[in-house]
Amino acid sequence: MTETPLLDVRNLTIDLPRGADRPHAVQDLTFTLEPGEILCVVGESGSGKSMTAHAVLGLLPKAVTVSAGEIRHQGTNVFSLPERDQRALRGGRIAMIFQEPMTALNPLMRVGDQIDEVLRYHTTLDRAARRARVVELLASVGLPEPDHLRRSYPFRLSGGQRQRVMIAMALAVEPDILIADEPTTALDVTTQKQILELIQDIQAKRRMGVMFITHDFGVVAEIAHRVAVMQRGQIVELGTAEEVLNHPRHPYTRQLIAAVPHLIEHREDFTHARQPVLTAEKVCKTFHLGGGFFTPGRKVVAGDDLSLTIHQGETVGLVGESGSGKSTLGRSIVGLIKPDSGRILFEGVDLLSLSRPAFRPYRRHVQMVFQDPYASLNPRHTVGDIITQGPVAFGEDRRKALDKAKALLTLVGLDASAAERFPHEFSGGQRQRISIARALALEPKLLIADEPVSALDVSVQAQVLDLLEDLRHRLNLSMLFITHDLRIAAQICDTIAVMQKGRIVEIGPAKEVFGNPQHSYTRTLLDAIPGKGWTIPEDVVPVTRRSAALRSSA
Repeated sequence: MTETPLLDVRNLTIDLPRGADRPHAVQDLTFTLEPGEILCVVGESGSGKSMTAHAVLGLLPKAVTVSAGEIRHQGTNVFSLPERDQRALRGGRIAMIFQEPMTALNPLMRVGDQIDEVLRYHTTLDRAARRARVVELLASVGLPEPDHLRRSYPFRLSGGQRQRVMIAMALAVEPDILIADEPTTALDVTTQKQILELIQDIQAKRRMGVMFITHDFGVVAEIAHRVAVMQRGQIVELGTAEEVLNHPRHPYTRQLIAAVPHLIEHREDFTHARQPVLTAEKVCKTFHLGGGFFTPGRKVVAGDDLSLTIHQGETVGLVGESGSGKSTLGRSIVGLIKPDSGRILFEGVDLLSLSRPAFRPYRRHVQMVFQDPYASLNPRHTVGDIITQGPVAFGEDRRKALDKAKALLTLVGLDASAAERFPHEFSGGQRQRISIARALALEPKLLIADEPVSALDVSVQAQVLDLLEDLRHRLNLSMLFITHDLRIAAQICDTIAVMQKGRIVEIGPAKEVFGNPQHSYTRTLLDAIPGKGWTIPEDVVPVTRRSAALRSSA
């Protein structure tokens, strides 16, 4: 006798409101989730992954409606349950870990109180028992000093700690099903590894069914039992992890896998005979956090004797965990942070010694592309205004600047008419292209790219990376590429600098750093890469290899 599936989705169709880009968020969707199984659901943004998860939990927006199908939890159709029973199911038998814990957690409540709220609603435990359970849950997800940490507010915790709190909250009443929506996307590789191991360990002990939504095929290779590939609201391929990863049948699956960056290095060795564009010498920066009249603050060393050189046309990758000081160095170079000591030489001129008026002419030569394009683009300005602001500020005629903006939009793969639209009218990948166009508007010699593709789908990620690589060749750009994704660094960087706790612990050509790492921390980072043993099937040509071939033949 076969076991009843924990989750049985049958012919599910969810209608989108009028004016949407398609009539259905998901259409005729059918799949099951078995006890003790991890089902990874992959696909690009807009494919219907999160909408499916929200339908299971009964959290669909009011503007969308379920027009057909059913969702069964252990044989019971959840749509037929009264609202009170659906609420008991939600968070009780079916729990969810959201992608961004800082958004999902209440910033005004201590994390222990937020877990306690789940226990109050779904259990009959008294106050003392709930408190003990909160401490037990925080300890079970590997958080230090749980009794002390439960009194902390979310903003005092790191990204990895906040994600662990979300996991503790989801597991508070030992659910049958755990839905994890991109829970490790923004985490560095070591924290990601810890979270994945934690989910796998808890899942195996409790025989939970886990529906794991992700666009990271490394994560899929690491944890999945089965894989469902979604495209525009439909499952186009469903099978075991071995079948889908190593023998993909559908063209869309093959397209996604082809876009996955790999540690296999295809770049030619960079020649350092060219002139240095930027040299950082012994840069130091310490932040003083917290404290008050009677309590001492905490010192965080974000830069400790940092030194590196970027040559003309070279891409230097700065890799390391969150908090290692990568962004601090990048922001110091563009003048957003003032280091405590050291020198930053741009074509021989020490930028740190310049007054604000003297530094201004150099701003156009060093531009930055930020991690979150939506946050860095003014939502009240048109794309044309956003791109022309820099050139106009440096004295260019606005009409000429707008013509240049339209040409740059074409250069980054968008239509010139995009200049008349607003940022919210574009996808994440398109907004990142706009950010790149804005950075290029001042014709910089050095581009600082701070995690520019970390939140993008693999196919969009590949497009943006290929665009940056193409621009580097065409414009002879130098680039400091800040990332926590070692696969991406291997794909785009000539030189790799590894940072740990404010120090550069290893630096060298990408092939040497990845092929023969000398520092133990570098080896730790490489060992933590999810799915590092999986490689693209031989009959699927990686996008990076195709792009390199096109450039060499041009």
